[in-house]
Amino acid sequence: MTAYPDEPWHLAGQMYLSLWAVRRAAIPPVAPGLRPLTVAGRGLVGAAWVVYENDSVLHYSELLRAVLVRDGARARVCVTDIWVDSEASMAGGRALWGIPKEMAAFDAERTDGGASFTARTGQGVLATGRCTERGRLPGRWPLAYKVAQSLDGRIKTSPVRSRAELRRARAEWTAPAGSPLAALGDRPPLISLTLRDFTLRFGG
Repeated sequence: MTAYPDEPWHLAGQMYLSLWAVRRAAIPPVAPGLRPLTVAGRGLVGAAWVVYENDSVLHYSELLRAVLVRDGARARVCVTDIWVDSEASMAGGRALWGIPKEMAAFDAERTDGGASFTARTGQGVLATGRCTERGRLPGRWPLAYKVAQSLDGRIKTSPVRSRAELRRARAEWTAPAGSPLAALGDRPPLISLTLRDFTLRFGG
């Protein structure tokens, strides 16, 4: 059995985030008991490549896709697809919060002005991405939300608190037809951001 830290996890690093407004029929399946939150027939889907480093309880890379959902009347975030290159992160994410982490390998290049990456599994390329930063927003921005997943047949809700320097960005995502993330390449993101030197507390 792979050991992993107890919750909450204190994490830090860099996040390259894109958001899309997606037709209801094209929204990825979310956890049972949750519903995508939609407006005018469209929902919000996000994808991010994350590098956990600095003072993180674990150091690893991550690629995820998530959907803004409704748990009753409450807005939540549901992670629908996620890959990491740390067995401890995979085991802990599944056991503590019901996050369906899988293993992948990452190739990445980071510069002061952006980043590019490729994520692969044994079945081939999951996705590639390129992020070019367009300008920094002043200050460090706080963000608090809750992640909702299915764990042991129930909805598990986990609080997240984060603070980061935000930079506007232009992002390009591509994925082969056989990838579960193939839809990311269908259209440009609605908005992309870099969360520079974020700090994050995940879990209760």
